[in-house]
Amino acid sequence: MKKLQYLFMTLAALCFAAPAFAQSGGSAPVNLVPIGAGIGMALAAGLCGLGQGRATASACEALARNPGARAGIQLLLVLGLAFIESLTLFTLVIIFAKVKI
Repeated sequence: MKKLQYLFMTLAALCFAAPAFAQSGGSAPVNLVPIGAGIGMALAAGLCGLGQGRATASACEALARNPGARAGIQLLLVLGLAFIESLTLFTLVIIFAKVKI
């Protein structure tokens, strides 16, 4: 819990320090949109991967406890995995729509 608190404190300090770094001395402006899009896609893909892993682990545990309910569990597992994967694809579509390189 302490590490998470330090992480959020560091992120808050970086967010508040951004205006100080925004004042450039006449150099060309830096386009940070592609970097933010990459970070957003990485977060979406990573968290969806974690969600898919947890869903699959729960389905395996449910099948081990009750093998007779295989059809219902498999149907809901595939449906849930499709919804989780669609979140990553929606993120990718939004990134393609917003990022102009």
